[in-house]
Amino acid sequence: MKIDILHQKLNSLLGNRFTIAESTRANYARGEDVFDPILSQGIAFPNNNNEVSKVVKICNDNKIPIVPFGTGTSLEGHVLGNTKGITISLENLNKIISVNAEDFDCRVQAYVTRKQLNEELKNKGLFFPIDPGADASIGGMAATSASGTMAVKYGTMRTIVTGLTVVLPNGEIVKTGTRTKKTSAGYNLTNLFIGSEGTLGIITEIHLRLSPIPENIMSAVCHFPDLESAVLTAQEIIQYGIPIARIEMLNKDQMQISINYSKLENLEAKPTLFLEFHGSTNSNREAIDVVKEISKNNNGNEFKWAQSTEERNKLWKARHEVYYSVKSQLPNIKIYTTDICVPISNLVECIKFAEREIKKYGLQAPMVGHVGDGNFHSTIIYDPNKKEDYKMIRNFSNKLIDKALELDGTVTGEHGIGINKKEYLKKQHPDNLPLMQTLKKSIDPNNIMNPGKVIDLE
Repeated sequence: MKIDILHQKLNSLLGNRFTIAESTRANYARGEDVFDPILSQGIAFPNNNNEVSKVVKICNDNKIPIVPFGTGTSLEGHVLGNTKGITISLENLNKIISVNAEDFDCRVQAYVTRKQLNEELKNKGLFFPIDPGADASIGGMAATSASGTMAVKYGTMRTIVTGLTVVLPNGEIVKTGTRTKKTSAGYNLTNLFIGSEGTLGIITEIHLRLSPIPENIMSAVCHFPDLESAVLTAQEIIQYGIPIARIEMLNKDQMQISINYSKLENLEAKPTLFLEFHGSTNSNREAIDVVKEISKNNNGNEFKWAQSTEERNKLWKARHEVYYSVKSQLPNIKIYTTDICVPISNLVECIKFAEREIKKYGLQAPMVGHVGDGNFHSTIIYDPNKKEDYKMIRNFSNKLIDKALELDGTVTGEHGIGINKKEYLKKQHPDNLPLMQTLKKSIDPNNIMNPGKVIDLE
């Protein structure tokens, strides 16, 4: 089918909710990644599952590629456009369908964001605990198996998603999972689609487990003389089995940037742990006493507490703004973000390796980490006009990936594969790739769903 005939069919279905305007296509051409924008042939804005299904069926019948698009906050090239296909924006699927407070669960459409959901839930004494920083859409978070700052206590999207509605590449609509706490009914199709990054179907609805808002929340920061001491403290907290909701590490460079960008007062530009405790007043006090002792043994300073909800929110807002704080350092720069995760016992060795290599290459690379679950990021600043700089950064990234795999880690803890990490996936799972390709070909024989992302079929 010629592309203009496709346009006619989609215009007939969606009216002005399908557009080929260049300015609109440019807005949906990439995420927060290092790649240059790629404009799709058009952008579709369906309103519901049935419209998504009809759009997908038209594209599948005519072998037209599709790129699903949420809030566009992904970092690995997941939502780059396709010059031969269309992009489907899910922004009109933005409703909270149901909240079952008695059972601690809810169902939402794909474009509902974490902040939107938590605003709805707060008066019910519940919250959605997966917190990747950006105000991402929950459909996108499921598609990339996101996690973030509270994974150490509450897990990842794989942990709390109990069911999905997915539009398959042939346009069929399937519902996976159940509201129950457990099930043994057949293959776990829910987890097949979580982390599939739009390559197997379009997630349009998500069923989630929720958590009660804790009785007592206490947040603090603790400075350390060096990064190794900070990371060792986090490692020992986890190994002692101390209940803690968040342990976030910022190195000296990142602390200086965050102090200036987020206007943090009374904090120092030193390697720092951001800590948060969720529980009863008594259980938090007990946990805090042990954590203080561990920190002291590793030469940590006295804890600096967020004394009010406003101060606590400001502290974690600063942590969430890390990416944008680094991006603000110079005009017209790009940020290459690594995403290594290793077993907690190997974290100190991996971060020390990253520090040494960063210095060796002379890179400006502030470092942050969800160190409670072995995950950290180097946010590397570079000038996109200097091709040799990107080549050097990729060499650093390659070495860091090899080190993570040597330490029984993974090439991505939470960002996913997209385009940027396809070669790394081959390193981690060479024996898995043929099975992944078989699944992709079986579900999407025309290879229309986000082609070229995660795996190649050639």
